[in-house]
Amino acid sequence: MTKNVVWAIVFATIAALLQSTLFARLGTLVSRVTIYHAIPDLALGIIVFSAYVNGTMTGQLTGFFSGILLDFLSAAPLGLNALIRTLTGALAGLMVGTFFLDAVFLPMILCAAATFFKGGVLFLLHLLLAGAVPSYTLFAPTFWVELALNTLLAVPLFALLKLFSPLLVNRNSQSGPRQEAH
Repeated sequence: MTKNVVWAIVFATIAALLQSTLFARLGTLVSRVTIYHAIPDLALGIIVFSAYVNGTMTGQLTGFFSGILLDFLSAAPLGLNALIRTLTGALAGLMVGTFFLDAVFLPMILCAAATFFKGGVLFLLHLLLAGAVPSYTLFAPTFWVELALNTLLAVPLFALLKLFSPLLVNRNSQSGPRQEAH
């Protein structure tokens, strides 16, 4: 499990660096092409993949450590990304083995659900902490564009991550539906 968590954190960190530097810079350079300056959250997709194929503990650890690293890269309060991504990894990990991981629909559904969850948690924290936490406006176009980007990029992202399955997938994890003992 340790190897899977470490490699998932490495991949999520690379994705977070791409998000915070390259994608943000490209968005500034080609602002006429980008829509509402939305950037896909590839690190979130990596956490969802890792949690779904390996389980809750791997999802939580990957979410926490990649979230802490993302907190240092962003202007968000320390621990905010760690909290959101730990919860996301835990929830995605609860579904390990419940559905067959097809190539198209399940990655899209999982990443869309994770994006909605992230937006909802940020919104609730924004309300509870009297504006100290930056939030999405769930009805703003930026949220919906990020949701669309995360959903559409889930398919190639999961396909790419499956190529690295010896590094990211625990050999003992279940790949099919859960088996109930009789």
